[in-house]
Amino acid sequence: MSTGIDTTEVRIFGAAYNVRGSDGSGHVQALADLVDGKMREIAGRVRTQDTARIAILAALNLADELFELQKRQEGERVEVRERVSELVKELDEALAEEPAGAAAEAF
Repeated sequence: MSTGIDTTEVRIFGAAYNVRGSDGSGHVQALADLVDGKMREIAGRVRTQDTARIAILAALNLADELFELQKRQEGERVEVRERVSELVKELDEALAEEPAGAAAEAF
């Protein structure tokens, strides 16, 4: 019986890790590639060679990117809700102005 959990070997910043997950090895590899890329980007901008510090800085950068995306997405949700409310109000007003029998005659 399969549990749906696979182990994928990934390389991040020169080190190999066995990662377990249920989303498939392609997804896990894509996440590892993102982390590896961010760590390499950070390592190119700082003087330290301390892998733990580079990993923390990469995690903070990724968290900042996630936070900004979530904030933008929430703003877009608010805009969509406001626009839907406006459209519902306009539709209600248009239907209220329509003569009672006009809607039935259209079909």
